[in-house]
Amino acid sequence: MNDLTEKQLNSFARSLEALRDELLMLLDISPESGDTVELDQTKVGRLSRMDAMQQQEMSQACRAGYQKRLKDIQRALLNIKQSGSGLCECGWCEHCGDNIDIRRLEVKPESRFCVKCQESQEH
Repeated sequence: MNDLTEKQLNSFARSLEALRDELLMLLDISPESGDTVELDQTKVGRLSRMDAMQQQEMSQACRAGYQKRLKDIQRALLNIKQSGSGLCECGWCEHCGDNIDIRRLEVKPESRFCVKCQESQEH
């Protein structure tokens, strides 16, 4: 088990629950923004349609990011819940197995990788 205390785990759980609730709200209010852009020329001009299509793509990308982060948050909450049974993987890098720095977890409590491994995956 990582060196995380019960107090730190509870703090991370509260942060994760707040993030989860925020993401669920964002996903709930934005489903129609990904709907197909209507190509009725009597309603909008060519540039307006292009702008609407671009906004649609950006909205879909944001939703995909929200859904991915929500999945990571739910996984982290499950890990914290399992900490009582000694099965907690909280604070351990999934790639190298080293501790994830507490400062990273304070900023992004759902982190699955240490900074070094995260950077290598992004490149």
